[in-house]
Amino acid sequence: MCPGNSFIFAEKSKSVSIELIQNTLLKDNFSREDLVILLGADEEGRKLLFEKAAQVKNEAVGKKVYFRGLIEYSNRCAKNCYYCGVRSGNKKVARYRMTDDEVLEAARFALENHFASIVIQGGELFTQEHIQKIGELLLKIKEMSQGRLGITLSLGEQTEETFRYWFECGAHRYLLRIETSNPDLYRKLHPANKLHRFETRLKALEDLKKIGYQVGTGVMIGLPFQTLDDLAGDLLFFKNFDIDMAGMGPYIEHEETPLYQYRQLLMPRINRFYLSLKMVALLRIMMPDINIAATTAMQTIDPQGREKALMVGANVIMPNLTPVKYRENYLLYQDKPCIDEEADECQRCLEARIYMAGCEIGWDEWGDSLRFKRKNPSQINEKP
Repeated sequence: MCPGNSFIFAEKSKSVSIELIQNTLLKDNFSREDLVILLGADEEGRKLLFEKAAQVKNEAVGKKVYFRGLIEYSNRCAKNCYYCGVRSGNKKVARYRMTDDEVLEAARFALENHFASIVIQGGELFTQEHIQKIGELLLKIKEMSQGRLGITLSLGEQTEETFRYWFECGAHRYLLRIETSNPDLYRKLHPANKLHRFETRLKALEDLKKIGYQVGTGVMIGLPFQTLDDLAGDLLFFKNFDIDMAGMGPYIEHEETPLYQYRQLLMPRINRFYLSLKMVALLRIMMPDINIAATTAMQTIDPQGREKALMVGANVIMPNLTPVKYRENYLLYQDKPCIDEEADECQRCLEARIYMAGCEIGWDEWGDSLRFKRKNPSQINEKP
C-alpha cells in the first residue's frame, strides 16, 4: 500500500521526473504505486498522460459522443449523506417530484431530438409507492417511444427484487456511485447507521451486475481526508469490478452539508479539476472500451470542463431535460451550471461543446458500453 499522500502536497510536488512518467505510461498494467505517480504528475507530466488517453480513446471507442437526456425526477431522499445538498437533513430545500406528464414530455423531447437515451436520476427512496411509480414510468416511456429510448436509472441503493422489477420494466443501465472504495473514508462521508453501510453499496452493485444491467459507478475527487492512494484504489476497484460505465468528477462543497466544515482541508478547485481529468484519462487507458461521462461538475470549475473531459477520455454527455422550475432545488453541490437553461438551449450548447472538442455526436444511437457488448453480445442494441 502506498503512503497516504495529501492532495495539496501531491499537487505542489515537482519531484516526479518526466522520465518516470514516460516509463510508467509505457506499462501494460498499472500498479497502485504507478497510479499514485501518475495522479501526482505536474503540468508537463499530465500533458503526456492526456495525450496517451486521447490516443487510447480514439482507437477503442472513436470520436463519437453519446447523449443521455438527464431527467432529475425528484430531490426527495431518505439518505443523509454528509456531502449532498439534497440530503434529508437539509431543511432549506423545497422538495419536489416531477409529474408523469412532465417525465414523459422530457422523454419525448429526447426522442424527437435524436438522443436515443435518457437517465432518470433522483433521491434514494424505498417506499412501495415509489418503486411502483418508477416501474410504471418505465413502461410508459417504453410504450411512448416504441422501445426506441434506452433508459439509465440512477436512484440509489435498492433491494435485488426492486432492481429486477425495474429491469423487467425496461431499464437496462444503472449508475450507482461507490463515492469512494475506501471503507474508512466512506464512513467519514456518511452517518454511522444501517441506512449508510459501505457493504450495502457493494452488494447493490453486485446485484445489478447479476441481474444483467450495464453497471456504472464513480467517485468524488478532491474530498476532505482523501489521498492519491485512495484514488488509485478507486481506479483499481473499477477495473477489478469490471464496470461498464463511469461517472465521476470533482467534489464541490455545499454549505448546507456537514462536510462543509472541513473546507479548509480542500485543495483549490482548479487542482480538483485537473485531478479529475487525470482520473478520467487513467480510467480510459485502463479500461479502453467502457463509457465515461463528462460530468456537469467539471464545468462548474472550468467553463470548458466538459469539453476537456471529452478530449482526455470521456464519451458520454448528459443534456439536462429537467423543467427549469425544479432545477434550483436539485443542487447536489453549489454553483451548478445551466440551471436556468431550457432543454433546447442546453442541447444547442452541448452540441457546440462536442464539436469544439473535435468529436461527433452519435445521433439515434443508444451508445451502449462496448465492454458490456463484448461480455454480453445478445443483450445490446446498436440503434433503437
